[in-house]
Amino acid sequence: MNQTDFERFEDHCWKDVIGPETLEVYRPYFREVGIKGKPALLSIDLFSSVFPSGPMSLLESIRENPKSCGPYAWEAKPKIKKLLDFAHASGWPVIQTTSDRLLSPEDENRRATNRDESDLSLKQIEKDFSIDPYFQVQPSDYLVYKGRASAFFGTGLDIYLKSIDTDTVVICGESTSGCVRSSAVDAFAYGFHVVIVEECVFDRHLLSHKVSLFDLHHKYADVMTLGELDVV
Repeated sequence: MNQTDFERFEDHCWKDVIGPETLEVYRPYFREVGIKGKPALLSIDLFSSVFPSGPMSLLESIRENPKSCGPYAWEAKPKIKKLLDFAHASGWPVIQTTSDRLLSPEDENRRATNRDESDLSLKQIEKDFSIDPYFQVQPSDYLVYKGRASAFFGTGLDIYLKSIDTDTVVICGESTSGCVRSSAVDAFAYGFHVVIVEECVFDRHLLSHKVSLFDLHHKYADVMTLGELDVV
């Protein structure tokens, strides 16, 4: 492989925040990327609450719902739908995650983060943690109720994926620095090859998003675009 290949390996959203010297330090992670063997799509926490009702600033969207990821969620929404449609049409197993607070909404110990949610009503919990109907969860989708950031923690997801002979876990959803990162690291720890679809993950802050993807790409996952996956 030559320098052009290396530049392509680093041709991602972090280019404006990661300098040449750092890239040179991370050169040993340079490799071929791609799906290996049989893939499954892991779609993480596509809650209605994180997607604003329309194009608006982050502060506007947070006033609408404190859990919102604003314009970053809005921009990713149709791209995630495209990836989900592609996965279903291609016969990939699709796993959707949501919060296990839907199972026991009164149990505050089931909160996945340190965010104060003690004042949420049962109705608000159901509204906040339901998967957005835009994504049309299919009867064949495998639903995981999780109580912590990782989709693997305490859920038996690794056992399910191995039972269907999964080799590569392809990840979309939110947030890049939180549940996506945690799930990707655990998937790697369980021995799966991991691919994260760049346009189909998002965060509340662009710097967190970019740095998290950079770190994951060089240690635990292949960050790839929809185009590289031939999702058109």
